[in-house]
Amino acid sequence: MRIKRLTCFDIPKINKNIELDGIKDTARFQHELNNEALIALNFLVPLKYKFLPESYILLEQDEILGLITVVPTRGNPYKINITKLIFRQNFYDAGKQLVEFVIARYGAKGAVSFCANVDQAHKELLNLFLSGCGFRQCSYENTWDLSNFKPVQTQKAHFRYCQNSDASDIAKLYNAELNSLYKPSMERIKQEYREPFFAGLVNFYKNRYVLEDAMTHRLIAYLSITTSDHKNFTIDISTNDGYQISYDEVINFALGEISRRKTNFNAFVKHRQYTKTADNFEKYLHERNLNCIQTKCVLIKDFYRPVKVQENALQIFFLGETVN
Repeated sequence: MRIKRLTCFDIPKINKNIELDGIKDTARFQHELNNEALIALNFLVPLKYKFLPESYILLEQDEILGLITVVPTRGNPYKINITKLIFRQNFYDAGKQLVEFVIARYGAKGAVSFCANVDQAHKELLNLFLSGCGFRQCSYENTWDLSNFKPVQTQKAHFRYCQNSDASDIAKLYNAELNSLYKPSMERIKQEYREPFFAGLVNFYKNRYVLEDAMTHRLIAYLSITTSDHKNFTIDISTNDGYQISYDEVINFALGEISRRKTNFNAFVKHRQYTKTADNFEKYLHERNLNCIQTKCVLIKDFYRPVKVQENALQIFFLGETVN
């Protein structure tokens, strides 16, 4: 068996050998793979400059047994996201080999954190990451369908477009929202909220907004609207738990922004259970009679660097001796 980078010559083999019936949007999946197979330059640059997805395949002779795709976090490429893992039915060892391969490859290049969001219904896949590859489950992210959401008459939220100068304040807002238990693994840096010059090359589109306190101009909410197909839009909200912010106002604003560009769309809202406001937000979603359509487990594998106790100190180990 061997693992190699995905190329355009592998696409026909994948379409032939890997069952795609379980993928909801096969056309989009194949389009993404075609793009990833053509991105050769991204493989050549150091990790700190990577920003596009990279895919690898596991082969036995000339037969493809599995595929994995990783995406460096924008603004922080040392945080690696595993976004695709495909292998033949019951070939879990192939999936394990691919995960271990990218951890070893990117860990050697300086990556310090690996993340995978896995649907909680996929028990075997969860076991592969947790027991087989040493990941740990941090928390959950839920997706709620807004098709039943009925706009209400509320005061209009005065969001403005996010700017790169807001990045530091947004990172502080997000990190302050995290429960202390999850901060070491899930904190973000300000560079992750800057709009990169190559933003147009990624396979998704995101609009970002911030809400400020009228008196102090302190940032009290951050809103992002993301889509990869211009039909399905995901709304993500970060709020300051010290302020009473109406979720109706925020969602009304978000849906209004989407409807200005699209007349026919599906909207969803992300609910992150690892935040201080998670319980209040979930209560609100239930009160509005919305439906949770998916729950994903947030899986993390971190590399920690040991703290130097004493510079140039010698460590002594006795091996193979038995002392009575």
